[in-house]
Amino acid sequence: MEIFSNINNTYLNEITKKHSLDLKINKKPKYPCFEFKDEALQFSFTDKIFLKLDFLKGTINYRLQRAHHEKHLKKAIGKNKEPQLILDGTAGLLSDTLILLSLGHKVIACEQSKYIYLLISDAVRRAENQLGFLENLILVNQNSIDVYLEKENVDIVYLDPLFPHDKKQLKRSKSIYALRDILNLEKIVINDDKLFMKFNELKPKKIILKRPLKSEIIYNTPNYQVKGKSTRFDIYI
Repeated sequence: MEIFSNINNTYLNEITKKHSLDLKINKKPKYPCFEFKDEALQFSFTDKIFLKLDFLKGTINYRLQRAHHEKHLKKAIGKNKEPQLILDGTAGLLSDTLILLSLGHKVIACEQSKYIYLLISDAVRRAENQLGFLENLILVNQNSIDVYLEKENVDIVYLDPLFPHDKKQLKRSKSIYALRDILNLEKIVINDDKLFMKFNELKPKKIILKRPLKSEIIYNTPNYQVKGKSTRFDIYI
């Protein structure tokens, strides 16, 4: 995959070398590709359709400003004397990870897509000076099962499967389409059933599975549920 930019700097050279990307300076982009514009990395499908993350504005920043209102997520985590070490096995665009961090917990966020990992890493880089809780984030480009087996003392495994989504949700969220298309480009097949069942076999202290409110229970019956207006958390302990 190529990165097109009108400038060259140490940061671009570091990520292209580390992730085996091809840096093109002052060249016309060939889509799909990465582009570095206004000091930010974006994944461009065309010259007008692209995915760029910014944790300091938009919906995610609004949620961060109101993190104390995330009562259902807080209830799913439970009351604890100490901050929890949470493994987010489906990091995606990092939305829920950021909320978990803002609530005072430590998070290991796992994203197996290299392209998505690069986008969220870049967004973290741009936000870390203003969002102090990012110091409690460990972001890895790795399969979450492998990470769990390497780490000790994980308190909670958090799973927010990308698929399936209902048609109304797909229409509302362009980012879901973008994620799906990026995964297809990388030929990554998501098997959320297999992921959950593997974690369930490993018997962590707690699994929190985020699901659409009206979706059926497709795994074994959870120990309890926390329900919101449009989503619910199935908790396995």
